[in-house]
Amino acid sequence: MNDLQHLPPLLLPAPRLLVDSRDSAGWLTVPATVRINGYPPYIALATAILADHLHLAESTLADFGPLCVDGDPPEPALSGGEAYRLRIDARRIHLAAHSEAGMRHGLRTLAQLIIQYGRRRLPCVLIEDAPVFAVRGVMLDVSRDRVPTMAHLLETVDQLARWKINHLQLYTEHTFAYAGHEEVWRGASPLTADEMLTLDVHCRAHGIELAANQNCFGHLAAWLKHPRYAPLGEIAPDAEWDFNGLVMRRGPFSLCPSDPRALALVEDLLDQLLPTVAGPLVNIGCDETFDVGQGRSKDAVASRGRAAVYLEFVRAICAVVRRHGKRPMFWADIALEHPEALAELPADLIGLAWGYEPDAPFARWCQQLRAAGREVWVCPGTSCWRAITGRTRERRANLLAAARDGAAHGATGYLATAWGDVGHRQQWPITLHALAEAAHRAWSGSAEYDVRAGSLHAFSDRTLMVGAWLDELGDVDAGLRAIAGKPQADGQPRALRNASALFTDTQKPLAEPWKGSRGDWEEVAERLEGLAARQPQLPSNLHNQELLFSCLDASFAATRAFLRRFSQPVMMEGLLPELRLFAEADLPLYRYLWRQRSRPGGLAASCAHYRALLTELGPLDELDLLDAVDDPAS
Repeated sequence: MNDLQHLPPLLLPAPRLLVDSRDSAGWLTVPATVRINGYPPYIALATAILADHLHLAESTLADFGPLCVDGDPPEPALSGGEAYRLRIDARRIHLAAHSEAGMRHGLRTLAQLIIQYGRRRLPCVLIEDAPVFAVRGVMLDVSRDRVPTMAHLLETVDQLARWKINHLQLYTEHTFAYAGHEEVWRGASPLTADEMLTLDVHCRAHGIELAANQNCFGHLAAWLKHPRYAPLGEIAPDAEWDFNGLVMRRGPFSLCPSDPRALALVEDLLDQLLPTVAGPLVNIGCDETFDVGQGRSKDAVASRGRAAVYLEFVRAICAVVRRHGKRPMFWADIALEHPEALAELPADLIGLAWGYEPDAPFARWCQQLRAAGREVWVCPGTSCWRAITGRTRERRANLLAAARDGAAHGATGYLATAWGDVGHRQQWPITLHALAEAAHRAWSGSAEYDVRAGSLHAFSDRTLMVGAWLDELGDVDAGLRAIAGKPQADGQPRALRNASALFTDTQKPLAEPWKGSRGDWEEVAERLEGLAARQPQLPSNLHNQELLFSCLDASFAATRAFLRRFSQPVMMEGLLPELRLFAEADLPLYRYLWRQRSRPGGLAASCAHYRALLTELGPLDELDLLDAVDDPAS
């Protein structure tokens, strides 16, 4: 185990300025009981944040004490409202800030120093700090089968607050319990209005603003598949349409913007959701509405243009938001599709520039929206979805690009997204590891990220090993990812986007050829075996089990990929034992882990993806365990 006393401060996020004076000034010996003095409201805040880390005496206004919290402004160079200055010398700890927010951040930094060095001896340091982005947010997908339990949501808020995150969104399509629309969310274990009110109070107590989030235009297939709502869709139930030239889809996806009943539905949803959140911001979604103009609004688009039809509906949704005294934001696809139309966006509409690869055009999006006089946030991805183990290289470069380009081109917010496409099957530590790095980028911008800080402050890992191990796990199939995308026009390979090779291969039928040779996949399987053998053991047994399943899941995918590149008899002989083992041992673990953090609704749908793999060879149909795969209670 590393002796953390001998290491420099490992802080998440990294501060703007840190002067480590241990060699010259030494250490502060902290008394067994710490008396706080200073500005009274800050004393109360310090007591709340440090109570788990120090034995505190009653608050006092005495002139001197081991810990002083006051309102003296930090140095002029760090004059923002969230700036703070923390000085630890051989006599005491002095923490100064302009505001409650700044004081909260400084106290979080002090708490991290105590976590690393212990409560009785702290290094003499000077830290002067302020964030790069005013809004540092996280968006969690709660609509792709996995709806978190309240306990997990509240715990997540606590963790994000410790990393100076100050904004949270829960991406919703159909998983809020809207009154009068029970057939849409029945069986999904949705969030209720009372739960949202509770979460909002908890967020505000921790310095986090909870924003309402409801996709109001596209991504509404979960609504439009029901007969009652199908008539509101752009696309008829059995019609086929082109999803941006990538794939042909069937059935309704977006609301028809020219149907007044569609706006009435949106208004009803927002009337129910918005009062549950005190914060002023509402994410109305409106992304990827590629079907608009391919169905019922075809004539309107032909006569007026697609951008005009789209913007008219968006403006109507914004008016609904505004009637609630709130401010709308949306996924700003239109900035790339129709930059000429940006001036027609509502003046108060915040543009969310999203992209999940290293080459995401954040700079161009920001420039276009800022030139049109619109506020813009950058929204990178955590690369945890469609991946099993994550995608380290893509995540790291994407998060950095968003911070660098957003800061350079006037973005006011940094919103890290954690999606759950195709059953939300990634385990929480894969997401948590990525969120730790995203929190660093949102506060520290382009400053170097120390993965050891993530190990310590995301996983309480005093060996500091898990961060580097997770990075290695996330790149276990990086070589295949680099060549597995759609080939370029000249036939040269292109990198796979928005998915890992491991995950993508499981989506391909056994008889359908895909990228990678038998040797390529054997190498991936061998790397996974080595990683599994040296999996770090963390203080949380749940984390250990989740990482174990991630290795099992990835190894199953790699073994399947390797074996299906043999002839049929050899493949059958090798794959049947693997399928049987996964059904008998690994899937019960998946169901158990799901119930630790997530509600039962959606589990059967998520398990259906594994069921498809288990039944693709036929002989396993006789296994009774297959019925248990679809039983959330099993």
